[in-house]
Amino acid sequence: MEYDIIVVGAGHAGIEASLASARMSMKTLLITGNLETITKPSCNPAIGGIGKGQIVREIDAIGGQMALAADATGIQFRMLNTGKGRAVWSPRAQIDRIHYSNYMRKTLLSQENLTLLKGMVQRLTTEGEKIKGIVLDTGEKIYCRAVVLCPGTFLNGIIHIGNIFFPAGRMGEFPSRGISECLRELGFELSRLKTGTPPRISKNSIDFSRTKPQAGDKVPFPFSYRTACINRPQINCYLTATTSETVKIIRENLDRAPLYTGQIRSTGPRYCPSIEVKVVKFPDRSAHHIFLEPETYDTDEIYVNGFATSIPVDVQEKALKTIPGLEKARVIRYGYAIEYDFVPPYQLKPTLETKKIQGLFLAGQINGTSGYEEAAGQGLIAGINAANSISEREPFILGRSESYIGVMIDDITTREITEPYRIFTSRAEYRLILRQDNADYRLMDYGYRYGLIDEKTRRTMEKNRKLTEEFCLKLEQTYLPGVEEKTSLADYLRRPEKSLKDIFDLCDGLSDLPEHVKEEIEIEIKYSGYIKRELDLIQRTKNDDIIIPETLDFTKIQGISTEAKEKLTKYRPFTIGQAKRIDGVSPSDITALYVYMRLHRNKIGK
Repeated sequence: MEYDIIVVGAGHAGIEASLASARMSMKTLLITGNLETITKPSCNPAIGGIGKGQIVREIDAIGGQMALAADATGIQFRMLNTGKGRAVWSPRAQIDRIHYSNYMRKTLLSQENLTLLKGMVQRLTTEGEKIKGIVLDTGEKIYCRAVVLCPGTFLNGIIHIGNIFFPAGRMGEFPSRGISECLRELGFELSRLKTGTPPRISKNSIDFSRTKPQAGDKVPFPFSYRTACINRPQINCYLTATTSETVKIIRENLDRAPLYTGQIRSTGPRYCPSIEVKVVKFPDRSAHHIFLEPETYDTDEIYVNGFATSIPVDVQEKALKTIPGLEKARVIRYGYAIEYDFVPPYQLKPTLETKKIQGLFLAGQINGTSGYEEAAGQGLIAGINAANSISEREPFILGRSESYIGVMIDDITTREITEPYRIFTSRAEYRLILRQDNADYRLMDYGYRYGLIDEKTRRTMEKNRKLTEEFCLKLEQTYLPGVEEKTSLADYLRRPEKSLKDIFDLCDGLSDLPEHVKEEIEIEIKYSGYIKRELDLIQRTKNDDIIIPETLDFTKIQGISTEAKEKLTKYRPFTIGQAKRIDGVSPSDITALYVYMRLHRNKIGK
């Protein structure tokens, strides 16, 4: 068998990679160990969140599937951070994990140019420094022109519960063993990371009168620009907290916790710590928030968010019963930790193609990231670039000033990953420009260019963008009537207590605009000064986009420190901007690099 592109793994990264490549007319094969667990949420059944919601909207603007799937299967929608500035508003949805997986499976099975295959990949095959195909554990060889590797936590995965540990990719599924060995043989550096998940409990065993209900938004906010509205019934989540008795039980059993016995040696996510880590790091605090989140309409499983753990099952049972509302909790699935191999992503280009093997792309947790949204964003970029490489098109690289996806990929390819990477709004220098509401204006042209966005959707976006620009200008040039001091409607709108509806009667056609356009006009007018400041900053740093030739020998550049030469050689930055963000590379090193490139432009290539 022979394909254009083979995608290994059907998690969030693999789904977006395979759909993108197939929709770009590439004959694509998606291989997964279990067709029944496609995009199964191994941890929290939720999409979006702080920074993550922005990535989901960007995926949608480029033509990915995650936002549409969340809209179709969400059971609670909330816009987070609405009490703060618009730069950090972030959509989030609790999803039905069963319906979400079924939705994605149906989407894959109906996609033209895409074939699904149940199997375990044992090895990659290469010809020189170019990918040639894969070998299944059955010995069957399948050839291709590009591979997108999206194995999640399956590379040499080991699950830990108390002093018990066993090989698994996730609970109930076999790990992948041969790929790690193959990558090492090809010269890649591999390391280990850890993540974990909390127990699930029966809804019928919870006393909700002792918890605080958390409802979603009255009018659900869709993730996708292609979703008109959300009509699915919404379900409450509930808030409770640990107690001093919970903390006491966990502290007394730390000698049985694999994180503190030396059984687990790799690093876990800083921003989503296990309950035992919280107990140790915050010894004076007894109340840690616990969110009780429904997993599906179809069963009574409740996800105990905030209680990720790998402590023994008897300790999990005992500690849970000290939490208000959970005194009679029945555990359906116990929490566990999992360690897995990853490939430190300094070995990747910004396209997510590996530097060592042409045609081999990596996406998702194999790159040291954490989260469904981060994985899906990488999968989409890797799938597009795999197709571009075969079609001999220009690589698709998003800049830090264009998207959160660009921020994430730039971060992981230029900085040392010592813990699972998670996106936050604080990681972006230009977050007022990279808002969740304007992702379509920023990125939909790319999706249309690659055939991932249809003509009708793009036309609607273009119309809305044009209306936004026209009415922003109109409000600047129309003045408030009956006022001695000349005041434009735009200046009037900039007053903190004023909103767009206050000037509907003063500007013809304003009240008739689509809601999305009204939102953009109000934001663009109210934040115009701050937006201009960020645009000016982007313009001043335009030299950051200068591409560094792949053949440049950093060791020959005088004026660069020894440490900088070592780091630049190791990371091989794609642009001057990336070189700036490498630890150990100083401003004087960057100046010397820039001068050298200008003086030797003809020798090293433009």
